[in-house]
Amino acid sequence: MKSAPKAYKNSEFLNSPQARTIRILAEYLEPESRFEKYNIQDTVVFFGSARIRPSEETLRRRDALLKQGAPPGELRAAEAAISMSRYYQDAVDLARMITAWSKDLYARNACHGRRFIVCSGGGPGIMEAANRGASEAGGYSIGLNISLPFEQEPNPYISRELMFEFHYFFVRKFWFAYLAKALIIFPGGFGTLDELLEILTLVQTGKMTKSIPIILFGNSFWKQIINFQALVDWGVINPQDLNLFTFCDTAQEAFDILTGGLEPICEAPAP
Repeated sequence: MKSAPKAYKNSEFLNSPQARTIRILAEYLEPESRFEKYNIQDTVVFFGSARIRPSEETLRRRDALLKQGAPPGELRAAEAAISMSRYYQDAVDLARMITAWSKDLYARNACHGRRFIVCSGGGPGIMEAANRGASEAGGYSIGLNISLPFEQEPNPYISRELMFEFHYFFVRKFWFAYLAKALIIFPGGFGTLDELLEILTLVQTGKMTKSIPIILFGNSFWKQIINFQALVDWGVINPQDLNLFTFCDTAQEAFDILTGGLEPICEAPAP
């Protein structure tokens, strides 16, 4: 008689509701083991829309719609995509600059381990741009991908050794927050807003005790999307909560803010 499979090799059990705790634990332990293997101490996290595309792609799309005689609504959306495409290139440029700086720190032994590694959600759009910039600089970058029915295929620029696939949003969010030494939030939709507000809540409530620069990239976008001053005026946040983040509009400005805040802590090992 053929023996029964061991419990840890029983795929039917491992995919059952009873084994959910095991699956959650695996999504914590397996990334941890790889971060240790590649000496990844901490990260600079990029958040932003999966729908923002490179300018050349958006221009081709607009021109194709013009040739087709597309309706005004589609043309307006195409023009908006062209306007938003600047953020794709900004993310590429910023990630390239951060990665080159991080590599230099590592080469000079100025840091303990690999520090300030670019990390994204692993998908297209701004996530792709971040991994692309790190790849162009010849450095490691992390992709914390999430299995979704649409939008979220892993982009081709993630370091293969550091590509992860999550089922549970909350475990993925843990790895974003736990290793992060800085966050750059580019324009985005519901997912980006969720990530931004959760991090702000963790910092505001003291659950995240480390000092962490939070940059909202795209001044006009963010001030139109969220009226932060109104939250103060209505008394639902304190005036000092507005100091938890900084606005900026260029890759160089963001880079200067980040490196100014991160370099003094460089020699300390990550928790």
